[in-house]
Amino acid sequence: MNVIAPAKLNLCLYLGPTHDDGMHQLVSIFEPLSLRDELTVSEAPMDEVLCPAVPGENLATRALRVLRSEGWGSPPLKIEIDKKIPVAAGLGGGSADAAAVLRLAGGEVDDLAGIAATLGADVPSQIDPVTCLVEGVGQKLTTLPVAADHWIVLLPGGGGLSTAEVFAEADRIGIGRSQEELDEIAGRLWAVASNAVSPLAYPALLVNDLERPAISLRPEIGSAMQSMEESGAGFVAMTGSGPTVFGIFADAGAAAEAAASLGDEAILCQGGIGL
Repeated sequence: MNVIAPAKLNLCLYLGPTHDDGMHQLVSIFEPLSLRDELTVSEAPMDEVLCPAVPGENLATRALRVLRSEGWGSPPLKIEIDKKIPVAAGLGGGSADAAAVLRLAGGEVDDLAGIAATLGADVPSQIDPVTCLVEGVGQKLTTLPVAADHWIVLLPGGGGLSTAEVFAEADRIGIGRSQEELDEIAGRLWAVASNAVSPLAYPALLVNDLERPAISLRPEIGSAMQSMEESGAGFVAMTGSGPTVFGIFADAGAAAEAAASLGDEAILCQGGIGL
């Protein structure tokens, strides 16, 4: 069996107050990308998850172990992950892989969303990877219609920027909005995105509060954003906690030309493409 795990793009990310457990309230729009990892699943003498691109234990391994602890009775499985999503790049590759493993138990294990939440804030949204408005600490998901065609060019920036460090820097410099402001922003995002328009139709709302702290830790993010702007992108931002920079294009040809001009690191994909 082959299973796909689409990358996830944060079109925006608004940071709010800290939750009781130390996690931040947020508002975001997640959209799946045509960029995806591929998982090959086969029966084996014992459970095994192989992902050469990620040394040590990964989220997919943990997901399989939790399924077993919940009583999932499938035969032992060998899961081989072919990584296409850059690692530690803010594109949700690990979460996507874990969610793909959880989908294997669909209809056989109760409360997959609850299990997903124990693995990471981004995992629940990736069980059914569709465009959605995300609120709370990542647990409140409201499905949005598929947006009008648009293309994404990614500059991963080498990955490796710690999410915890970016959030800690955001706290240090005092970034954070009130819950009332988050609720108002969520309403505005829903009002426009629910019309199935391209994200290019509402650029003023595509704000990432983590850009400033991420750039302070990794100044080259700012340089990548400038290069993306010069390539002709209709909108440029950083996704998630970085370091990946993305540009949105209305035209596939223009996106392909921009990706070629940005060098071998650039990745061309289509936005809003899930399973």
